[in-house]
This record gives sequence, C-alpha cells and structure tokens, in this order.
Amino acid sequence: MFGLTSLGIVHTAISLVAVGAGVLAFFRYKEIPPGTRAGQIYIWTTVLTCLTGFGIFQHGGFGKPHALGILTLLVLAIAAVAGRTALFGRSSKYVETICYSTTFFFHMIPGFTESLTRLPAGSPVFSSADDPGLQPVIGVVFVLFLIGVVLQVLRLRGAGRAAAPA
Repeated sequence: MFGLTSLGIVHTAISLVAVGAGVLAFFRYKEIPPGTRAGQIYIWTTVLTCLTGFGIFQHGGFGKPHALGILTLLVLAIAAVAGRTALFGRSSKYVETICYSTTFFFHMIPGFTESLTRLPAGSPVFSSADDPGLQPVIGVVFVLFLIGVVLQVLRLRGAGRAAAPA
C-alpha cells in the first residue's frame, strides 16, 4: 500500500494517532499538556513513532528521518525535564510548552513530505523529498508553527500575570 512496508504501515498508523491527539490537545488546551489524556497519548505515540521509524530504511541507511527521530526524542526529554524539575527556573513552563509544540512541528515535516511524495497514488504532488517545490510547503508549516508558539507564549505570560499576587 503506497509503497509502505508492514513496519511503515504500523509507523504511519501510530503517527496519525499522535497527530490526532496533538490536534485535540491544541484545540482543547491551546498546548499539549502532559498531564492530560490527550497529552499522554500524544507523548507516548510520538515516542513509538520515533522508535518504529528507526527500523525504516526505504531510502538506504541512516538518514535525515532518523536524525529527526533522535532530535524529537531529545526535545521530548527536555520538555519532560522542564515540566518535572526547576532546572529552567521561571521559564520551565515556557520551555515545556514550546518543546511539545516543536515535536508536533517535527511530525509535520515527514507527514507532509511522505504524503505529498506518495499521494495522489500514481501521480504524487512532488517527485521526491528533495523536490524544491516541497520546501515552500514546509516553510509555510514552519511559519504557522512560529505563530502558534508566539500565541502560546503570550497566553502563558497572560496567565502568569493573572496568577501573580497583587
């Protein structure tokens, strides 16, 4: 199916659950809070997406997708540390929120790349992941990510002021 291996199909299914949980969390909470059911589903399916991705070598050996998986796991770890410790001081909530949002953006890179190089079946939008036409698509997704992060930071600042003693 669409040139996917059995592992690729499982990997894709898990990543779609992660993206769905992330979208639900953004709509419901304006962030991906790890203490919620949507947040927990997002985090664990993102970890599983990375781990299953390490076994996929459709384009040769270790490549950019594998590096993105490692980076995603590192950013998830930073988010967890920020949420559970005082390592980042007063910035911890910002670091946690931005890190989880960053991992969502990371999902979008292969999501758009793989979808647009495979669909529609038989005549995909782009010929390969290196197609120059794909770069503006990822650029627009990146700008949307930046806008979202700015809105999250502004919301957190507002919440911080509202909680500050008078």
